[in-house]
Amino acid sequence: MELLSPAGNVEKLYYAYAYGADAAYIGLKKFSLRVKADNFYEDEYKRVQELKQRFPEKRLHCALNISFHDEEIDNFKSNLDYFKQYPIDAFIVQDIGIVPLLQKEFPGAELHLSTQASCVNSEAVKMYQKMGFKRVVLGREISLDQIKRIKDSVPEMELEAFCHGAMCIAYAGRCLMSAYLTGRSAQSGFCSHSCRWNFKLSTKGTELNDSELSTKGTELNASHILSPVEAKSLAESGLFQIEEEQRKGEYFPVFEGDDFTAILSSKDINMVNHLADMKAAGLDSLKIEGRMKSIYYVAMVTRAYRKALDVVEGKISPEEAVPYVEELEKVSHRESTTGFYYHKTDADKTTVGASDSQYQLAAQIGNEVSGSECDAILQKGQSRAEEYAKELENMHPQARQARLKDLEIHADRRVISEDKKDGWFMYELKALNMIKADEPVEFVSPEFCTLVVNPENYSLINPETGLKINWVCDGHPCVIYLNQKLPEGSLLRTLDPDYVEGKIRDTGR
Repeated sequence: MELLSPAGNVEKLYYAYAYGADAAYIGLKKFSLRVKADNFYEDEYKRVQELKQRFPEKRLHCALNISFHDEEIDNFKSNLDYFKQYPIDAFIVQDIGIVPLLQKEFPGAELHLSTQASCVNSEAVKMYQKMGFKRVVLGREISLDQIKRIKDSVPEMELEAFCHGAMCIAYAGRCLMSAYLTGRSAQSGFCSHSCRWNFKLSTKGTELNDSELSTKGTELNASHILSPVEAKSLAESGLFQIEEEQRKGEYFPVFEGDDFTAILSSKDINMVNHLADMKAAGLDSLKIEGRMKSIYYVAMVTRAYRKALDVVEGKISPEEAVPYVEELEKVSHRESTTGFYYHKTDADKTTVGASDSQYQLAAQIGNEVSGSECDAILQKGQSRAEEYAKELENMHPQARQARLKDLEIHADRRVISEDKKDGWFMYELKALNMIKADEPVEFVSPEFCTLVVNPENYSLINPETGLKINWVCDGHPCVIYLNQKLPEGSLLRTLDPDYVEGKIRDTGR
């Protein structure tokens, strides 16, 4: 089975490939259902071409899955020469109006039907096959038994299905809730995920009289506290409405009993422990959701499913895959379910809040700084430290004492070099969050699961001065010098100081 990972920008495309995806799917600006993803445009095709040359066995799929209006088709036609510069192996589309154009202008690219088309039966698959589609990305609202029936009916059609990630409360994203509440249409790729917002039970505008309540066997007075049975009974009466937390005065006739609750927020899909069943059902490709997710998400989820698939294909033992699969719990996620694959009631279960993680991606590890370049950085630091020592030595004793006292208070002002050490390696470091040199750091990579390095075994160094630094964050030049050899594509993560076990943080919306 193919493992297909999301890539919202060029960096994510690299990590999808590096961490084990057989293929990755991207979007083109204005023509993809994830307009908030970075997507691809301008001269990025050059970097994509380079990645395809670097990973020649990997495939690239392009999502053109919006519903096209005439002017959007005109716009697409006017950009054809540009789009042809992308090394695209397949287009993912839902709007059949764009099909003849793609077949004419991109004869070497496959056509994949988007999950937005909600294809969930064999007769529809046969129809799309006649139209020239090579693959159908099945709707999420399908069971494994139904997938097997489709594969048996149309064995020559490739079938793809989601194995991990967010699941929409509506049929394949055909939801008007976001457009209604915010003016942001899901079908235009700008969904605000309104279904995951907080709603509160309200009786405003509803007359609750004794006769209505008595029909449910419930009698209330001002001091009465509802039992769970009574609450359920009243909920089924249809007398209640809900009010969204930040939109006072707007009501919907939906019930949920616990204060503010994300009553429409479906759980995520997680099929990592059921890939053998997905293979047996006849699936040719497993798709990970998340073009809007982080580099860390793309890398860690791709790696976990790569290892799980390697078990199914007999390449590694189940025991070898376990630590990688367990890392899924350390990636931003909601509660998970198997969706519709085994029983539709599993998909009916909702959850609360946004996705969250105990870890944050602190840095991307770049190229190794080796040989003369590494020596030059270390020598620069030693020269500066020697100059500073001489400057202190030549100071008036009282001035020197004042300077030393200041350095005790302000550690960041200390001038400390690093010696060249046998068995140590230096790497470019692109900081994304705060890293403190007196705390352990943890690495993940395509080749090993996790690696913790304690403060005495690494140094953060400013390559412009060659001096050790006590901390680094986004925008600061830095290399890391440590006693470990790091594989290409390694990432540095740290525990998120704001994470609280069991508490979902409000990340905005």
